[in-house]
Amino acid sequence: MNQMVPAKFGIGAPVRRKEDAALITGHGHFTDDFAPEGCQHAYVLRSAMAHAKISLSGLDEARAFPGVSLILTAEDIQDLKTMPTRAVMKQIDGTMHKCPPQPVLCGDEVRYVGDAIAFIVADSVNTAKSAAELIEVDYEPLDVVVGIEDALADGAPLVWPEFGTNRAFTLGHGDADKCAAAFKKAAHVTKIRIVNNRLVSNYMEARACIGEYDAQTERYTLTAGTQGGHGTRDVICEGILGIDPSRLRVVTPDVGGGFGTKIFVYREYPLCLVAAQRLGKPVKWTGERTEHFVTDAHGRDNITTAELAMDADHKILGLKIDVLASMGAYLHQFGPYIPYVGTSMSTGLYDVPALAVTATGVYSNVVPTDAYRGAGRPEAAYLIERLIEKAGLETGLGSAEIRRRNFVPQEKLPYTTATGRLYDTGDFAGHMDKAMAEADWDGFKARQEKSAAAGKYRGIGMCSYIEACAFPGGEEATVELNDNGTVTLLIGTQTNGQGHATAYGQVIAEKLGLDLEHIEVIQGDTDRVRKGGGTGGSRSIPLGLPSVNEASKILVQKIKEQAAQQLETGTDDLELVDGNVRVVGTDRQVTLAEVAAQASEKLTGRDEVKQVEATYPNGTHIAELEVDPETGEVTIENYVIVDDFGVTVNPILLEGQVHGGAAQAISQALCENTVYDEDGQLLTASLMDYKLIRAADLPYFNFQTKNVPSTTNALGIKGAGEAGTIGGCASVMNALQMALRDGAGVAHIDMPATPLRIWEAIQAAKS
Repeated sequence: MNQMVPAKFGIGAPVRRKEDAALITGHGHFTDDFAPEGCQHAYVLRSAMAHAKISLSGLDEARAFPGVSLILTAEDIQDLKTMPTRAVMKQIDGTMHKCPPQPVLCGDEVRYVGDAIAFIVADSVNTAKSAAELIEVDYEPLDVVVGIEDALADGAPLVWPEFGTNRAFTLGHGDADKCAAAFKKAAHVTKIRIVNNRLVSNYMEARACIGEYDAQTERYTLTAGTQGGHGTRDVICEGILGIDPSRLRVVTPDVGGGFGTKIFVYREYPLCLVAAQRLGKPVKWTGERTEHFVTDAHGRDNITTAELAMDADHKILGLKIDVLASMGAYLHQFGPYIPYVGTSMSTGLYDVPALAVTATGVYSNVVPTDAYRGAGRPEAAYLIERLIEKAGLETGLGSAEIRRRNFVPQEKLPYTTATGRLYDTGDFAGHMDKAMAEADWDGFKARQEKSAAAGKYRGIGMCSYIEACAFPGGEEATVELNDNGTVTLLIGTQTNGQGHATAYGQVIAEKLGLDLEHIEVIQGDTDRVRKGGGTGGSRSIPLGLPSVNEASKILVQKIKEQAAQQLETGTDDLELVDGNVRVVGTDRQVTLAEVAAQASEKLTGRDEVKQVEATYPNGTHIAELEVDPETGEVTIENYVIVDDFGVTVNPILLEGQVHGGAAQAISQALCENTVYDEDGQLLTASLMDYKLIRAADLPYFNFQTKNVPSTTNALGIKGAGEAGTIGGCASVMNALQMALRDGAGVAHIDMPATPLRIWEAIQAAKS
């Protein structure tokens, strides 16, 4: 019997990551590994108070300190614009919301602990730190507000008194009148209030940057770990420096994780560039882990209330949602967009005929928030899946039946949601059923009884999610044949560790008959790559790969046309195999190097395949866990994932993405807790105090797919980079809620469900 042999390359092939050899042997090149000749080193003096008027003294002494070359304060950079907010949204009243100014360096007032005050450049970081100690910051304390609900309370201190409120904006979706009419007809209404905790992304590589300036060409170079050099370049040039983007080159070497948080432009980037210009020397800044906690954008931090109206058959009639989203002290680069795009996915996988959603941004004296892995969609999935789970409990239908009864049925696809999202394909009940079978859902009661006999509480929970990603647009790809017969891809996405060189390379390898090691992928250089949308929103492979595929086809045709002249045959008679162009069925061939040598110009394929609608990956996560009531410790005993990613490009890369995302979700659900005191001091400002999930705490992930190709993507791909984080939190928390409810009568628990919080909830329920 013949067995299917997996393709060596191409879509679907399990190609091992070509990037790993360098990374795991210490041969990666990250920003902090670079030190140009004559490089100076920078340190940022940051606010020690959450809200205060400030004045500086001791600057002359600091500037005279041996080894110090430059100190910048707000007074020294008055020609720079403020840090830009690129997401200014229309509110539900039709007006555009206001944007407060976020200075590159604070001159007279600071608004959170970590706000930047001065930029010190010296011959070493230690010298810069010593000089910073000579600068005295005179703080005149102002009232501080911390916490979303406290910020909205009557008489709360105002972060921006000129606005008269801590409400930054109120955005919305749906039809309030239609939704109100639906609720009047409801036979049952389920209500919930949940907290989505504030997160610090904690990528492995803390941020760093190097600024350089060439006086002859009047051009700048920024080397930094970004999620897309072109976007970084444009924000710095147009939004801060006020120069043409052609004057800045952005280079991104290896990046040790991004998770959305490295998309943004931070203050150190323009400061290093300005300092390099003024000094005529490269200027380097490397952040420390605690700086990451108090300067880099945080994620999540919502408080949400919701109501679900159902008829007598427990079919959904309407959904009302009110989201309060912390913005921090300023509106960060895309901050207002996160609750907006997140709430556009409020209906989840369910057929919801009437919807009314409001999302209110709230100022407080803490670090600003912005996109973090999933960027609003994990928050939306968490809400609807906690709410639908509670509805299943209250109606007696249970977890599966309440979902099955309200899923968008396949016959309604493509389906337009009440927020205008267009779901093209899927089998929502199908992946739920498959996940339940894999998790042995029917056998749970016996396992729960066994745990109870051992004095433990056991729960099982699911989350059936959908997200929007790979938003409309395209990503230009250029594939070039080099003189030595190798191939180079130039593309404007940016790997942060996902394995782009492997995924793109395996498609090129298939088309050109090459081994992966003969293909170079160039990203992260705005001088070499013409344009690019960067990496974020799971866009790189869904948008990049169709363009790579088509550009490769164009190059193949050009190679065949050139080789046909050399071999005196027709292009249809040629094939590309093992670095050669061969006449099919013969030994007549020329190498790709010989083809390149004979061509009158460099042989290149270029294309940009665009899509007009987002893609919608979806799936079901099921978590089963056990709680020790004596300690509050949680052990995840089983974890099943069945996802619909449309098309699997590389199962090895895919599994890694899903595992990583699920780990981050479990970490949010059970561990991560960003805590400020009433004075705005961050109490969890290091990994000593801010717990992340560890490998030993993670379960074995039973990961499978049930793919239905997308019709909006040229290759049927739906995207996978954020999916694990989107499905993970609700499955864990629904399982935990069952365990605590059945075991101790705990009615509700929020994230993060730390052992202490669980133990306290059990004690409260008992009393």
